[in-house]
Amino acid sequence: MATRLLLLSDTHIPGRARTLPAAVRAAADDADLVIHAGDWVAASVLDDLAQHAEVVGVYGNNDGADLRAILPAIARREIEGVRFAVVHETGDAQRRSMRMDAAFPDTDVLVFGHSHIPWDVVTPRGLRLLNPGSPTDRRRQPRCTMMTALADGGAIRDVELVPL
Repeated sequence: MATRLLLLSDTHIPGRARTLPAAVRAAADDADLVIHAGDWVAASVLDDLAQHAEVVGVYGNNDGADLRAILPAIARREIEGVRFAVVHETGDAQRRSMRMDAAFPDTDVLVFGHSHIPWDVVTPRGLRLLNPGSPTDRRRQPRCTMMTALADGGAIRDVELVPL
């Protein structure tokens, strides 16, 4: 059975937006699982998403004690035979693939955030690195973004960067 995923990071609510964009809520309604790679800022974002789908997430550098008390720095979950890990920061883009291969040897997909820059690469070891960008703060990007994907039969497929 396939699992529909919504990948988010860096929502920065209420700093960058008052609430989640309607398109994010609609995508969460269509998802079986939401993966959030940190910088929620307000715990109400976690509560909001949890009303739409199951949520797996981590805290980011802008998250306070309330979120740090309920979320880990690293989350791991096997979904349809695909081993996922979620972190907020992976450091500088230079040599990221090599560092993450070493740091996450038993992982198939690593979802991360922090930079607000969408990222989809496969490392030399075969680890898929996904950063969905930010649905509320585009920084130097042309659009705010999120990602959708499907975990099915031991593989991740149909990964799509969704502009908002």
